[in-house]
Amino acid sequence: MSKDFILPDIGEGIVECEIVEWLVQEGDTIKEDQPVVDVMTDKALVQIPAKEDGVVTKLYYKQGDIAKVHEPLFAVEPADGSGTAETETKQQAKAEDAKAAAASGSEKGADTGSSDSGSTVTDFILPDIGEGIVECEIVEWQVQEGDVVEEDQPVVDVMTDKALVQIPAKDHGVVEKLYYQKGDIAKVHEPLFAIRVAGAEKSAEKGADTTKQVSAPSSSSVSAPSSAVRQGKAIASPAVRRRARELDIDISKVQGSGAKGRVMKEDVQKFADGGAQQAPAGKADTAAQTRGEAKGFVAGGKRTEAIRGVKAAMAKAMMKSVSTIPHFTYADEFDLTAVMALQKQLKERYKDEGVRITMMPFFIKALSLAIKEFPIMNAQVNDDCTELTYFDDHNIGMAVDTKIGLLVPNIKQVQNKSIIDIANEVTRLTNAAREGRVAQEDMKGGTISISNIGVIGGTVATPIINKPEAAIVALGKVQELPRFDANGNVVARKIMTASWSGDHRIIDGGTIARFNKRWQEFLEDPTSMLVHMV
Repeated sequence: MSKDFILPDIGEGIVECEIVEWLVQEGDTIKEDQPVVDVMTDKALVQIPAKEDGVVTKLYYKQGDIAKVHEPLFAVEPADGSGTAETETKQQAKAEDAKAAAASGSEKGADTGSSDSGSTVTDFILPDIGEGIVECEIVEWQVQEGDVVEEDQPVVDVMTDKALVQIPAKDHGVVEKLYYQKGDIAKVHEPLFAIRVAGAEKSAEKGADTTKQVSAPSSSSVSAPSSAVRQGKAIASPAVRRRARELDIDISKVQGSGAKGRVMKEDVQKFADGGAQQAPAGKADTAAQTRGEAKGFVAGGKRTEAIRGVKAAMAKAMMKSVSTIPHFTYADEFDLTAVMALQKQLKERYKDEGVRITMMPFFIKALSLAIKEFPIMNAQVNDDCTELTYFDDHNIGMAVDTKIGLLVPNIKQVQNKSIIDIANEVTRLTNAAREGRVAQEDMKGGTISISNIGVIGGTVATPIINKPEAAIVALGKVQELPRFDANGNVVARKIMTASWSGDHRIIDGGTIARFNKRWQEFLEDPTSMLVHMV
């Protein structure tokens, strides 16, 4: 059975390449690691090797054509003979279908089976879900095996190191196999689940496999496969066959749990470990126990679990920040009595219009106005501290405490936005962050950050800079405290402490003190902001 060779990543940021020269022709026999084609990117000439032994059945591009990364480049029939029973007509039809899929941007995997009604089972390949992201954690499946799904219907929620992402279906069909369980780590550009397309019913599956093997199990038997040994060739991917060879296992003796008896990697591993047939009585839950121990175990009153997703990303980012940036902290008290009174008025005024005005829009806008006078606070230095870049846009980030960890989306071009505009953005980003569904664009390009620890508690902090930014401020809780007025009388004032951390390579103590003083003046006398707004 022919399968598509998917053009892999060939350089950071490269999405396409030009076919310079094919080193093989259709019908040629190729070996694993043999050079197949030379392609030209915008940076260099790259030679693409074969991933397995086999026969080239189709070249999807001609010399001079532009090929897309992560789309089919050529088709190959594996040398293990799993495709020898397929007719030339079917091979040609599949090749044409794959070329059409590549032209339309499809990322479906190779055909893994067909029924008499013309339906096909294809692997859904996990697409790129963010710049630099190569894996993700399965948070929750929205469907089960056997469910009918529609195009664009949400199938699974996955967690990257930046956000929660929902993966939709690309076709109408029936879910044949979920390749991962909740909590597993899935790899980008590898199969996520299998789907039977063309609307065929699972009950219509019968004897479609042209190799000499027993009929595919019914839908009821898929979940409880027979222990009988398979007759003839096994249905399995080259990667699974390679794993079986590494373990010195005859793959024809392995009972497959996939669609139409397809042998999966876990089936091979289970067979290598002794298999369900050889497990002693009372040990049926060993596999489940092992999976539980992989995610976290209980022993002696302790529990260990993996650090993944956003929390893992934050841990790495914070470690890199404190180990490469010389932090220094500056703190001062702000009297927010006047600005909080204004916020209360505007909150009532715009409530009926659906605008939620909190204190954060005032902090953000006043910060932007102060940055205009102290652009160094909105600058970034390169790693070896030889260049300093100033940014015209004030993309101010705000840390949001969420169920998946700390996210810091940023509001773009604050210098051009009104208090109302900022309030709407704060609401949008806060809601998205708490759901774990912040768009990647909202997470990129921040120039300075605010962390509002005061909503939880605490007055003073030492925040860690969100590298490559140069500064971050932590807002403490607002307290009503006694202070002396101009006449020496004791009055109640609303006081907050702002704690700054700055990059001491480019920001000195005097600069951050003067900058903080200007920010303070805008907030303590909010009417002064009016004359400075664009």
